[in-house]
Amino acid sequence: MDMGSPWKALSDDNRRQIMLLLKEKEIITPTEIAEHFNFTMSGVSINLRILKEADLITERKEGKNRLYSLNRKTTSDLVRFFDDMYDYKLKSLKEYVENKEGKERRGNND
Repeated sequence: MDMGSPWKALSDDNRRQIMLLLKEKEIITPTEIAEHFNFTMSGVSINLRILKEADLITERKEGKNRLYSLNRKTTSDLVRFFDDMYDYKLKSLKEYVENKEGKERRGNND
């Protein structure tokens, strides 16, 4: 299964939940992930491999332990994509609300 794309990797609810846990904990072991979600170790291992192949997480070995954390660059790129996609609409909404509030204030002052 090729999950090299961050978008494909994030299509699974379990992997999105692991990402949110990594955001909260910053650094975590596979055992901690398994205990938190009541996953099997093989299930955790598969999901971590997919997230790592998609460059969404990083792995660091410390002795016998493997420690995982978010890859801030890749996750920032994903956030930037949505910022770019919605930027125009959010600016338009802001302008609409500000114009409407301005008209209402002027109408109350008459």
